[in-house]
Amino acid sequence: MSTHRPTRRGVLRAAAGLTTMTALGAGGVLASAGAAHAAGDGFGLRIVDRDESDGRMWYYRFATDAIGWNPGVNVLLPDGYHTGGRRYPVLYLFHGGGLDQDFITFDRMGIRDWTAGKPVIVVMPDGGHAGWYSNPVSSNAGPRNWETFHISQLLPWIDANFRTHAEYDGRAVSGFSMGGFGALKYAAKYYGHFASVSAHSGPASLRRDAGLVTHWANLSSAAADLAGGTVYGAPLWDEARVSADNPVERVESYRNKRVFLVAGTSPDPVNWFDTVNETQVLAGQREFRSVLGAAGIPHEWREVPGGHFVRPDLFRQDLDGIIGRLRKA
Repeated sequence: MSTHRPTRRGVLRAAAGLTTMTALGAGGVLASAGAAHAAGDGFGLRIVDRDESDGRMWYYRFATDAIGWNPGVNVLLPDGYHTGGRRYPVLYLFHGGGLDQDFITFDRMGIRDWTAGKPVIVVMPDGGHAGWYSNPVSSNAGPRNWETFHISQLLPWIDANFRTHAEYDGRAVSGFSMGGFGALKYAAKYYGHFASVSAHSGPASLRRDAGLVTHWANLSSAAADLAGGTVYGAPLWDEARVSADNPVERVESYRNKRVFLVAGTSPDPVNWFDTVNETQVLAGQREFRSVLGAAGIPHEWREVPGGHFVRPDLFRQDLDGIIGRLRKA
């Protein structure tokens, strides 16, 4: 498996040793900052580690009551950021699930090269090994409220500390796999925050096939992040929460946004799990596209050969579309 293909195999291994009953049953200087925000105070965040020595990639680690450990964030600045006073649109980019996935995933894959010369700030936060960009129904490992961290804390902190267009037309959200689901979810639940949303091999339907994606979210989160707790509740789901997070049930929330979807169409002969994973992604995205089309909501989509992995060429296409949709730097 190429190092350019982040997967959730690590989570699968972690879950393999658990029965379903066990797994699911247990309960520099910042450019535009004021002094308080530059110190990391405000929005429930406190900086505990930082590195602003790189010309483009700035790193932070925060203490926050929303998460029971200190999550990291990479902020990739555009070329020329330090030499002018322009404001820039922002892309929030979310990693996929797996024990080897975190806020540096896209840096390892080549995000600097993909964005070279592009007038956009890219924010890449931790989202947990299987956090599902959610506040879980239950956790036996302390707070793991990723939705609160990303939306209520990190987003306003970024706008306060960098030269951003702090408005609907100034933000996009995108992600791979679990991160693609997170992007679709946030774009719908927080309509006024993001003008463009992209899902690269991201699930778009939580209830199809007897709720397979919801079951996987519960199982993977129980095994990898929540010590037996779950995102959506077990043995019974929090049905209102599932509906609130389910893209196919929130179709009107994508109206007047740019929507970009990518899914693979053919099995990966090396990795059976990725084959199963992408098969479900493809079916869910087709269902989502069907309801978008029926509602008359424009969207872009790509179905391409291969399984469950990031495709840099399609990310670059997506990035150009994002920049075209958002307010210009």
